[in-house]
Amino acid sequence: MYPDHTPHPPNKRAVEVHHPTPLPPAVAVSAPVVPGQSGTVPAVASIVLPDGRVVTGYAINPVQPDPVATKPAVSRAAVNVALGGIGFLAVCGGLILLTSFIAALTAFITQLITLAAVIFGGWIAAQIFSATGHREGGTTVNIRKAVIKRNKFYG
Repeated sequence: MYPDHTPHPPNKRAVEVHHPTPLPPAVAVSAPVVPGQSGTVPAVASIVLPDGRVVTGYAINPVQPDPVATKPAVSRAAVNVALGGIGFLAVCGGLILLTSFIAALTAFITQLITLAAVIFGGWIAAQIFSATGHREGGTTVNIRKAVIKRNKFYG
């Protein structure tokens, strides 16, 4: 903790006490603030605060942003044309959707009619070709006035 080359132990060292030196009261200086920045370092300026303190430093103007160009107002005609175009596109999209819906509905109804025709036609064909309408329940084939019923010939 203490260097080894110290000739006396730490408790026998002389203690030096430093007291702060009080500053004389501030003199009111009314130096103006440097108004602008130049390419060189500006002069030091001092400002006296209301309580009597003096603040000294460089005066730096805040950086001003570039002025924004004023935007031209949008005319009502341009707004109306844009809204009209949006409305027109919405109507066209709705008509396309309506057309595709009608085409799908037409195809569905056509398929239902075809299915009903197949089922009804099959039922009619089953009625025509079924053997339940004859007396003996067999198949009757008429060949030149001859009647053949179940492998028997009646002439």
